[in-house]
Amino acid sequence: MIHLYDSPVSGNGYKVRLLMNQLEIPFTSEEFSVFGDRDRDRGPEFFAKNPVGKIPTIVLDSGESLGESLAILCYLAEGTPFLPDHKLERARVLSWMSFEQNNLEPTLATARYVVGMCKAQPHEEVLAGWISGGNRVLGILEKHLGQQEWLANGRYSLADIACFAYTHVCEEGPFKLEPYPAVRAWLDRVRATPGFVPMS
Repeated sequence: MIHLYDSPVSGNGYKVRLLMNQLEIPFTSEEFSVFGDRDRDRGPEFFAKNPVGKIPTIVLDSGESLGESLAILCYLAEGTPFLPDHKLERARVLSWMSFEQNNLEPTLATARYVVGMCKAQPHEEVLAGWISGGNRVLGILEKHLGQQEWLANGRYSLADIACFAYTHVCEEGPFKLEPYPAVRAWLDRVRATPGFVPMS
């Protein structure tokens, strides 16, 4: 059985939990805090499994381990409709997953963590940059989802799971979803998919 190292508040961990529930993959889990000193709190045994020391990390029945949420998602979804076999369709899914990592996570996720979870007061210019970038990301999603129900290939996939994780909790930070009706409708569609589980 797969063992997942995770945190209940981590969007990256949630992506993996959501997919495993929707694929009905049994797993056990162990939680780490996303706060505090990673090197001290996670210890050498965990770093032996993932030298970067990040969650989520999975350990397979073979004892082999894998880190990074998008790599884990692709590994688990191989051979399923969540990750198409067709070359271009797969690339479209991976394109949205890259968009999530390179655009959504540095803005929506970072602002949620710093402002919403840590209750910190970042420099005014830094916060303004996050808000501007985050609203740009939401605007891109709004335009795209105003034309189609799902992010890639007309069906629910890893693209939606990856982008859903931090978008649906962005209001825990300095963002409002009210101006983005297509995004809100998409979030509801994801919540209605078979096997859906909430973040915590």
